[in-house]
Amino acid sequence: MTQQGAVLQGYNNELVKCIEDLCMQREELNKQIQQAELEKNKLQHEIRILSEQLECVCESLAQKTASRNELDKILAETETAYMKILDSSRMLLNVLKKERGAGPDSPTLRDNCGTL
Repeated sequence: MTQQGAVLQGYNNELVKCIEDLCMQREELNKQIQQAELEKNKLQHEIRILSEQLECVCESLAQKTASRNELDKILAETETAYMKILDSSRMLLNVLKKERGAGPDSPTLRDNCGTL
């Protein structure tokens, strides 16, 4: 019986060691899980902050794009009006050159100048 008791004691010791090893593995795994949860929470916080920043940048970009589009429209209208002014000035200059070329006795020039 002592031999069986010794074998049983050996099994018991091995079983206790296996249980202790499993407990240590569990503890190590538990630490890794806690670290992973901390990292996950940190990343989720950073994602929230970055999402808020992205939203602000997108809103700002939309406003700036709308402003630029409005300025493009104003510039186009201004350039069109300026080209009309240039064309009118050119036409006026041509008329004045023709009138000047006709001489001071020209009836058109006297009529135009007389009404001024």
